[in-house]
Amino acid sequence: MELDPLEPVIGEINLPAVEPAGAPPTREPRKAAVMFIFITITLDILAMGMIAPVLPRLVSSFLGNDTARAAQVFGVFGTVWALMQFVFSPLLGSLSDRFGRRPVVLLSNLGLGLDYFVMALAPNLAWLFAGRVVSGVTAASIPTAMAYIADVTPPEKRSAAFGMIGAAFGLGFVLGPAAGGLLGKYDPRLPFWVAGALSLVNALYGFFVLPESLPRERRGRFSWKRANPIGSLVLLKSHRSLFNIAAVIFLGYIAHTVLISTYILYVDYRYNWTAETAGFSLAFVGACSGVVGALLVKPLVKRFGDRAVMLAGLFLGATGFAGFGLASTGLGFFLAIPVMDLWGLAGPTAQGLMSRRVSPQEQGQLQGAINALRSAAGLFGPVMFTSVFAAAISPGALWRSPGAPFYLAAGLVYASALLAVFATREHAEPQG
Repeated sequence: MELDPLEPVIGEINLPAVEPAGAPPTREPRKAAVMFIFITITLDILAMGMIAPVLPRLVSSFLGNDTARAAQVFGVFGTVWALMQFVFSPLLGSLSDRFGRRPVVLLSNLGLGLDYFVMALAPNLAWLFAGRVVSGVTAASIPTAMAYIADVTPPEKRSAAFGMIGAAFGLGFVLGPAAGGLLGKYDPRLPFWVAGALSLVNALYGFFVLPESLPRERRGRFSWKRANPIGSLVLLKSHRSLFNIAAVIFLGYIAHTVLISTYILYVDYRYNWTAETAGFSLAFVGACSGVVGALLVKPLVKRFGDRAVMLAGLFLGATGFAGFGLASTGLGFFLAIPVMDLWGLAGPTAQGLMSRRVSPQEQGQLQGAINALRSAAGLFGPVMFTSVFAAAISPGALWRSPGAPFYLAAGLVYASALLAVFATREHAEPQG
């Protein structure tokens, strides 16, 4: 796995975090520990991506290869997985604030690996469904890994660090489905075995190299009131600017579900792309996303600041979505992909700004709340966009436009950009 682009950022992340006056200093982590966090996120996304091409096929095999029933059941699987993320992301984030990041990350990696093995051995649909539920719980550890990065990164460098996490997502998004598709040709259960092995190796590696990033004296108290998904969102109301930036992120998360739910349906309907062409375009989306996170966020933030880069990313992302809807040819659609992927400038900078508005004891809760917003968007966003797409291409449509779901996504991101302008007007960027 190529990780060279991480080196410039990792060298700077490996510093004590800059915190408010009077806060106890953070222990300086070993470089291998910081590298582990990037690797663990990459491998988590890689493993999830590996099972994506084969899970629908496995579900269908338990239903006598009835595609219609399989589509319904698979939709339930996706909703339940998002629900588990919504419920457990704040819980694991709060537990990491109380007991430290290390045990949460390692136990989640261990649980995810064992769960993939259970899914590989699943004798029926019920076992597969149970495995998907557990997968949703254990995958909720990603916010804890992001809180680890916030623990060990100076506030002014957090946007670059979160950008590298975006690059890890892009890398996993590119390699995972491709590897899963190749392995699935031999056996639809093989990707589950490989994904499980990757997660277990990751847990074993972390056991030896990952130190704790949150010293005991800086840990907060655990509270069920804050650890539930609704209670965790109370933190976002603690500062008006924090709440407004959270709203910006939430609108973006809703818009992002158009890629998950409607992308393949759209390119198949409008451009008659083959599966190979559609897969290549998704790989291009992931590759561009990786370039933005790894190579553009850090220098642009250094030159223009978090606010300007966030606003530029939002406006460019919205323009890219509009380009998808307007593209009358496949070439036009491809040309809009890099523009849309510049949206990746907004997420890391927004999270960087938010992390500077909470205390060290609340970083896990913050990341859990952010992931709860992402999961909440995943509960209803896909249904909204697929319904809009179906209505826009139906024979009785008042305005027949297959690009309608992408116009809606563009509108949501443009709205979030306007909100961001006002949410960060006072931008004196508090340190810590």
